[in-house]
Amino acid sequence: MKTEKSSLKAALISQGSGSSKMQAEAMKKYFGEVDMLQLKDIEVRLGKEAGVLYDGKPLKKYDCVYLKGSFRYANLLRSIASMLEGKVPYMPLAATSFTITHNKLLTHLVLQQHKIAMPKTYISATVEAAKDILQKVNYPIVMKFPEGTQGKGVMFADSVSSATSMLDALEALNQPFIIQEYVETDGCDIRALVVGDKVAAAMKRKAQKDDKRANIHVGGRGAYIELDRVARRLAVETAKALNADICGVDILETPLGPVVIEANVSPGIQGLSEVSKVDIADEMARFMFKKTEEIVGISSEIKKMETMKNILTEVGTKDSEEIITPLDFRGERILLPELVTKMTKFEDDKDYSIKASKGKLLIKEFKI
Repeated sequence: MKTEKSSLKAALISQGSGSSKMQAEAMKKYFGEVDMLQLKDIEVRLGKEAGVLYDGKPLKKYDCVYLKGSFRYANLLRSIASMLEGKVPYMPLAATSFTITHNKLLTHLVLQQHKIAMPKTYISATVEAAKDILQKVNYPIVMKFPEGTQGKGVMFADSVSSATSMLDALEALNQPFIIQEYVETDGCDIRALVVGDKVAAAMKRKAQKDDKRANIHVGGRGAYIELDRVARRLAVETAKALNADICGVDILETPLGPVVIEANVSPGIQGLSEVSKVDIADEMARFMFKKTEEIVGISSEIKKMETMKNILTEVGTKDSEEIITPLDFRGERILLPELVTKMTKFEDDKDYSIKASKGKLLIKEFKI
């Protein structure tokens, strides 16, 4: 916990879930000001008056903005993040991460590009092409809608006939879909929460009887688990591939090692907090604060360097210039700033006249 009040300002933009409220409270321990904003009240304007508005007014200036929301708001979340990138010093999620992770097809394509382990996955252009795939795969299989969270839009088929019937229904719905090999884990999966370069906490989720979906929101039960080195690395690599400093990564344990089945950049933390030995909300809040503090500090140093560069440039065109600066005392000696040397153009092979009195010092080149 911070020991003194910070001047950094943060905003958490979400749908106002219980997890978001927990997160906002944790952030208040570190940031000097934290606003919890309702995602539905955010408006993005493009064109000449481009900007992000909240309740019809321009969004305040923040040092950190954490965006969260379901797949239904993926495009809005990406739009907000795109407009704020370059204006807000730190956001834990890149704009692209929202539309990628809220679409399972795009997620798997990114995993493939980064050579991250996942179950065998098939994508087809038409239902007829998909039926050809069904003749070649091993059963059971999983069929997924690209969009959807918390286990929704996930179906299981244990034979060609049942899978074909599902395809016919999907064709009537005019919905794209993914075919994926089923990995037998006795109804269990792992949710790892990545924060920065580490897994902050993880839990093993067990599905209800007669349900293969282990998600907490559909009745799954969670238990705290310590991940091994391979699983931890896999989760962190997945988050990095998705440009997310905060990310929930869902993993299945297979005989050949862990594989990723899904990622979520708007993870709920209530279920994990209930079983974890770690204060999840605090871990996330502390990370965001340190990251923001670091970036704001670097930005401030860059501005100072630019200001000094401008002063040096101006000095080159003037006979004299007054500067206000602290003095560097080295024991009984005074070391003048480098800027003074550049301004005076003093050289070490010449003599100088020095007149000194209390609170005053005059140095000039000695000429005979």
